[in-house]
Amino acid sequence: MDQTPGAKMMYLIKRKPETSREELVAHWFANHMPAVIQSQKDGAKRGRPHARRYFATLYDANSAGVHPWDGVAQLWWPRPLPKPETGFGAEPRDTFQQKAEPYMPWATREYVVIDGSEHLDTEPLTLNAPYPMTRSGFHKVTYLVTAKPDTDYDGFFSHWLDIHVPNVKATMEAVGGFRYVVSHSIDPANEPYAGMAELYYHDPKDSVRWRETLEADGMEKWIDGERMLILSAQTEMVGIP
Repeated sequence: MDQTPGAKMMYLIKRKPETSREELVAHWFANHMPAVIQSQKDGAKRGRPHARRYFATLYDANSAGVHPWDGVAQLWWPRPLPKPETGFGAEPRDTFQQKAEPYMPWATREYVVIDGSEHLDTEPLTLNAPYPMTRSGFHKVTYLVTAKPDTDYDGFFSHWLDIHVPNVKATMEAVGGFRYVVSHSIDPANEPYAGMAELYYHDPKDSVRWRETLEADGMEKWIDGERMLILSAQTEMVGIP
């Protein structure tokens, strides 16, 4: 399976206890995303490494009304970025970073199994700055996958791509899922998650059918199910399409 060139950098976001969900999203969209977009444009003009794409997903609360993570920003870079000694926002540069807990970069390798991008709007806005823009009208399920202790990651990732991915893909196609992306941690032993799977559907009922239809394929040998998170989303923010 072909890997997307470069590195997909993730930034999992959680708001501070005193920050409301609405505050976080407002400052993320209005104050933080435009600055990130501009910094990548400036890098490109100066011939410096820069992100070629930039998206963010806003996660729903879980069944208990809690947001384990409020969202994730994803930027596609030519190569993995190093981890700073302290998280971004420890010294806030904008209001969004004042409202969010400090966050660290998470480097991954991306595999687009089912593209389906034609079902996701990236058209620029016409009455305001073209980006960022928002899109919805889908049901997205994200799996933040944790591995069991002392995992052989080479064996785990091989099983994931060679056995599990074809199983998930076939089941998604059977129930009407339209996009499926897998991202593997580049340094899984030093990350909280071994990887991420993102599954898109037109309707939440299709994701239920997927869960009911999917057959076991041995993935449970590798996954720590108690620590894995399953998050849903209905809205994404597009910074650089």
